[in-house]
Amino acid sequence: MADRPLAGRTVIDLTTALSGPYATLLLAGLGARVIKVENPLTGGDTSRNNAPYLGADGLTLGRHGDDDMSVSMLLRGRNKQSVTLNLKHPKARDILAGLVRQADIMIDNYSAGVMTRLGIGHDWASAINPRIVCTSISGFGAQGGPGSGKAMDTIIQALSGVMMTAGAPGEPPVRFGLPVGDLVAPLYAVIGTLAAVLRADATGQGQHVDVSMLGALTSLVACEPFDAYEKLGLPMRTGTTVPRLAPFGTFPAADGWFALCGPTDAFARGLFAAMGRDDLAADPRFASRDARVANAGELHELVAAWAADRPLAAILDALTLHGVPAAEVREPGDAVRDPLVLEREEVVPLEHPRHGRQGDLYGTGVPIRFSASEAALDRPAPALGEHNAEIYGGLLGYSDDELKALAEEGVI
Repeated sequence: MADRPLAGRTVIDLTTALSGPYATLLLAGLGARVIKVENPLTGGDTSRNNAPYLGADGLTLGRHGDDDMSVSMLLRGRNKQSVTLNLKHPKARDILAGLVRQADIMIDNYSAGVMTRLGIGHDWASAINPRIVCTSISGFGAQGGPGSGKAMDTIIQALSGVMMTAGAPGEPPVRFGLPVGDLVAPLYAVIGTLAAVLRADATGQGQHVDVSMLGALTSLVACEPFDAYEKLGLPMRTGTTVPRLAPFGTFPAADGWFALCGPTDAFARGLFAAMGRDDLAADPRFASRDARVANAGELHELVAAWAADRPLAAILDALTLHGVPAAEVREPGDAVRDPLVLEREEVVPLEHPRHGRQGDLYGTGVPIRFSASEAALDRPAPALGEHNAEIYGGLLGYSDDELKALAEEGVI
């Protein structure tokens, strides 16, 4: 792993569920040593108890064996080491302090204020290790949010406005099937963390990095001026098409759906040629971009009528021949098995730590390729507390008797 970009860096992972574990998963894939700290009294990371599970009997909705592991943990726990530590126990802080002395980064995704109440926030950690970068991912940021201040992805989607950017006017809000709030925030957290590490390398002083799920997702919504569109009479919610970029959208073929993007004059002419309607390029309704936007409804109806009874493959061949950006709308299962993303290891097979590949399961890889470094998620997820002896004994110097006593006291 010496050739990985973050080789030699150590991360204390205090995260659970999805947003935090995805951030530390990326750091692990980039070569950092990620020490996942899990509560021994609750069974560890909450995702360890998410169905379905994989074990000797394959994929199941309930646990059948002691070593069955949730698919969520199989995916998010890769390349990490697991230790157990009850952070509410009075003796836990001394053990965590030992890890902080060894670490470059500590990441949590507790609700605002929890780290401070536990007495293990950035002020405490930086007094032990001035260089450490402490990153927090929360629903609303360090100052807290409305109500309980707790947030799930659906709550963040609702508050961010993203639910009202999908679907057609008058339809109910559309919840994205992908948990975008949980997945966008960790991307910003990794960017902020690595920036702070570079700063710590230059100055010797770490800092606190504060990322909110709401802010991360809302910032993406703000990349498009949806309110300005509405002021100009352009609907914010446009269903399967985007009139302001016409011809643009998804359309049904005889045996599937395809996406078409033709906002420029050249692409529009290519579409008309593929349709066998070169005459439309000179039609005043469609001859310019502004004209196509003004007549988007009529143009999209023509495209839909042309495609409705044609095989998807024939449509895509025709559009490709004429240089029009178009693609099949895939099912997720087909998309993650695309030979291109598999070859680039942007998606990789999942393996059980004891039973190997029990089923045709795939998970995220590290979707970054380097010219002179390696990035990979190539070690299976750990069992709960699997590395207690290695980390507490080998790294921090606790004896076997001390570890046994700490376990009996419910500390680890």
